[in-house]
Amino acid sequence: MCGRFELKTKFDALPKVLKQDYPPGLKSKYEIQTQIKPNDPVLVIKNEGKMKTTFMSWGFISPWAKNPFDKSLPRPFNARSETVGEKKLFQSSWRHKRCLIPASGFFEKGFRIRKKNYATFWLGGIWSRWTSQDGAELESCCILTTDPNELIKPLHHRMPVVIPEGIEEQWTENVKDNDELKGLFPIMMGWSPDDWLIEELNKSPTSQLSLF
Repeated sequence: MCGRFELKTKFDALPKVLKQDYPPGLKSKYEIQTQIKPNDPVLVIKNEGKMKTTFMSWGFISPWAKNPFDKSLPRPFNARSETVGEKKLFQSSWRHKRCLIPASGFFEKGFRIRKKNYATFWLGGIWSRWTSQDGAELESCCILTTDPNELIKPLHHRMPVVIPEGIEEQWTENVKDNDELKGLFPIMMGWSPDDWLIEELNKSPTSQLSLF
């Protein structure tokens, strides 16, 4: 489960791949975010022939929605990685629109989970594009989840998918066939907790819970 995360990395320290092709004015307007929640705009890397950084709304909007602004319609902010290829809502995005969302930490039940070295990491996700009759576009995304590792298990029965550094293009590119798509599943089935720690919120900086 991932319902809150943060991006406290300064612009100059963001991963280089995120700054290869980004929206005009992003550098001057960029601010760190201490708590990002569903329906907030989030930085996302997508790949439509080339990798590009953009903003999307966090909360998946169906491409066939009649009114994407109808608050009564569900806008899932998480999708289960084990079944993402089976759900009608997510199938096309899983095949053609996988994305990366930069984060410096995520939150569960009063705790922050982050890298021990404070490094930025990638949350794996999928995205969607809704287009109105007059051609206006709205892009949205959700974060994939998987079974928890030993670090997260005491806090929650799900955890976000974290994509390793160095395979950004492999994760986001359009796959050629089902075999290539199946090859992505091992990437999502868990990440090593060795380089991570848990911090209890509202405590002193030295009050940290590390299970390793």
